[in-house]
Amino acid sequence: MRAPTIRDVAERAGVSKSLVSLVLRGSDQVRPEKRDAVLRAARELGYRPNAAARSLSEQRTRTVGVLLNDLRNPWFVDLLDGLNSLLHANGLRMLLADARLNRRTGQDPADPLLDLRVDGLVVVGTLPDPAALGQVAERIPVVLAGSREPAPPGVDVVAGDDERGALLVAEHLIGLGHRRIAHIAGYGAVGELRRRSFEATMRRHGLADEVLVEPSDMTEEGGYRTTVRLLSRPDRPTAVFAVNDIAAIGVLSAAEELGLRVPRDLSVVGYDNTSIARLRHVWLTTVDNSSHEVGRRAAQCLLERFEGAGGAGRVHLATPTLEIRGSTAPAP
Repeated sequence: MRAPTIRDVAERAGVSKSLVSLVLRGSDQVRPEKRDAVLRAARELGYRPNAAARSLSEQRTRTVGVLLNDLRNPWFVDLLDGLNSLLHANGLRMLLADARLNRRTGQDPADPLLDLRVDGLVVVGTLPDPAALGQVAERIPVVLAGSREPAPPGVDVVAGDDERGALLVAEHLIGLGHRRIAHIAGYGAVGELRRRSFEATMRRHGLADEVLVEPSDMTEEGGYRTTVRLLSRPDRPTAVFAVNDIAAIGVLSAAEELGLRVPRDLSVVGYDNTSIARLRHVWLTTVDNSSHEVGRRAAQCLLERFEGAGGAGRVHLATPTLEIRGSTAPAP
């Protein structure tokens, strides 16, 4: 039995083939009753558009490549939801690739997506060499999301305001009476911005001598090991600000193993407001960096580039908020 064609749909709906094409492309130039008739006919016949044929005729695949720095990071979930919601509403589909895996196999991280001829590329998270995307941006629109690395010409950057977020954390802890505050720092431009803002806020409050900064790899294990070192000091901190929620979970584990109660003995703050932070038995105070909004803005930048908007790359920063939950309390 042969598969139904666009001609079959047109005959069943009593319209022309060109009108069926308009409906399937999501055109707003079709009257509602005609659109309903076409969609009903397609449903009854079990018709599915030939994406490959349409790609050849339009010279577009209607797909967007999304290159993730680390598929294990739960912060990306809300960002991808915001990104996909707007792309889907505009008839575009996402194709995901793991940049870390591609690097381990010796590939350029974006190559698998470019081989599939995606129409645009969204790079999520910190990449080792974002400048390498310059050549890609000469061929297709590219947006960096959730990263603050320097971008090549013509590449838009959408991220949270990391300096503002770290300031909110420091002000919150200082306001609770904490003076010995440790920061478990991260890497890349995002980690650097959060660290610098935290240190600057402490200095403004006359607490430069109380600042403790320990580098980490932004993992739970890294947060755990760093916290064990910090809490073994004779002048151990009364509060810890972790660079992300995953590292903050390591902080909580270390505190529990060392017999400290959170938040009675130690206040803990994370960053990203992931689903982990919202678990009832964790209930972590953290910075919400508007990841869903970052995803939507990244999609909007891409759509504007598709419509012909050129020029230099733009930087869009979403405003963070502090979600105060059960892991912070007045200093002991």
